[in-house]
Amino acid sequence: MSIFNSINVSATALTAEKTRIDIIAKNMANASTTRSTGGMPYRRQMVVFEENKSTPFSEYLSRQTNKFEGKGVKISKIVEDESPFKLVYEPGHPDADENGYVKMPNVDTIKEMVDLISAQRSYDANITAMNASKSMLMKALEIGRR
Repeated sequence: MSIFNSINVSATALTAEKTRIDIIAKNMANASTTRSTGGMPYRRQMVVFEENKSTPFSEYLSRQTNKFEGKGVKISKIVEDESPFKLVYEPGHPDADENGYVKMPNVDTIKEMVDLISAQRSYDANITAMNASKSMLMKALEIGRR
């Protein structure tokens, strides 16, 4: 295990959370987009995280050692939310159907804000963990100088 392993784990989490924040921002920017590629309303996207290693975490726990070989987190895929579109009655809208209803994106701005706050806090927690690791490494170097 490298002395920088904890910093590398936090770095992968920072990258993943930044991507999550970018996707949330994209969702919020398209919350009113009634026609995107293919002529359908914008469909909400979500990020799926995955452990960044081939061995499952449960196997590490079963070994009962102090050795941690985790490599962090990665984004396995970005998926579309399959929940139905919202129907809004706007007969004058250019995308309205024959009954006057417009299919609006399945983006809920309140849900997106909650996800954004969660992603931001996760990002901040990983910065704190990275700074703590950096501080411990600096203290270890100070011990070596004395």
